[in-house]
Amino acid sequence: MHNSTGVIIPESHANDVKNFGFSSPIHITSEIGKLRSVILKRPGREIENLTPDTMSRLLFDDIPYLPIAQKEHDYFAQTLKDNGAEVLYLENLAADSLNEGEIKNEFVERMLQESGFKDGLTYSALKEYLLAMEPLQMVNTIMEGIRKTDIDLNCKDLRLLSEDADYPFLLDPMPNLYFTRDPAAAIGEGLSINHMTYAARRRESLFMEYIINHNPRFANQGVQVWRNRNHATRIEGGDELVLSDHVMAIGISQRTSADALEDIARNLFSNSNYDTVVGIKIPHNHAMMHLDTVFTMINYNQFTVHPQIMNGGKIDMWILHPGQDGRITSEHRTDLLEVLKEVLHQSELDLIPTGNSDPIVAPREQWNDGSNTLAIAPGEVVTYDRNYVSNEMLREHGILVHEVISSELSRGRGGPRCMSMPIIREDLETN
Repeated sequence: MHNSTGVIIPESHANDVKNFGFSSPIHITSEIGKLRSVILKRPGREIENLTPDTMSRLLFDDIPYLPIAQKEHDYFAQTLKDNGAEVLYLENLAADSLNEGEIKNEFVERMLQESGFKDGLTYSALKEYLLAMEPLQMVNTIMEGIRKTDIDLNCKDLRLLSEDADYPFLLDPMPNLYFTRDPAAAIGEGLSINHMTYAARRRESLFMEYIINHNPRFANQGVQVWRNRNHATRIEGGDELVLSDHVMAIGISQRTSADALEDIARNLFSNSNYDTVVGIKIPHNHAMMHLDTVFTMINYNQFTVHPQIMNGGKIDMWILHPGQDGRITSEHRTDLLEVLKEVLHQSELDLIPTGNSDPIVAPREQWNDGSNTLAIAPGEVVTYDRNYVSNEMLREHGILVHEVISSELSRGRGGPRCMSMPIIREDLETN
């Protein structure tokens, strides 16, 4: 199968379900268990629909060069495959969810409504334009964005003449989609389908809602939805870390609110084996937008950490547990090392600083996602090659590092963990 750029993408095999011995198509009980199945999104023409005038609106600081970004992403995907992971592509999973006419029609209506079109001439023209396409072409078109010049309106829509008359798009492109971590996050045998912070990204999680409800691999398979996207409060997958089969860490960040954290905790406590959620407050800024940009788990007792969040060894945290009558208990703490030892039952921990804590190297490599490592097995990670100081630190601490090329992918402000949504990992052996 060829995608819109003419490059071969593997066919999806919706009915060739690989649960790797687990009863559910989603099984994530740690950050570090052997990675068996993962969802990626290869960068497409949505990247080329970025312009200097739209970068800020679409949450980009630069414009990646698409051909090189695709080669880098293919290298990343092949690295995961070479190390035993099944790679699924978001666009194929979404297309396989929309084969029935009624479902396809409903999806288009909801996508248009969430794009700001509830009725009128443009709504009708867009709906007709999209429904005439086969599902995969339609999904790719929505992801890439629809320009005003793509549709021939029989008569002028007055709204287009008066509102954003010079803006080129009817439907904005979704260039952030190659960061599949954020719209949804797998936890145990379920997931959160997230209400994202900025309007530029909120439509992204609609794809996952339809995949879970209608793709043959996931539909009617008992997948729990710990929190759906129909909320006002915000949460994104980069802030959700599965530390063990009963402990979660969730960042309170620029992209995730304390209210959303409590909602996830309440649902997990009521309907799963999870009994501990650690809320970790990080600075609310663009350089540290998610918890996984400053802190990731890479082994039973090893973590990457950006030194600037430590504040002399202290950071605001809250340990949540289930209380009586459905209530949640909360305890404020400030010593990250001691909290992690306690909740993970480890006597010693190794916090590996980004950039070796150098005052120049650390912020530079953190900006290039030096802390955003993707564990593919205990003590084995995928990182960007550009963060060579952090990578050498990892090796000195006994970590097996697979470097992937990163000159263009990194311009989107996300690393290997951001670019991946693991859905199946092997359970950890008792350490």
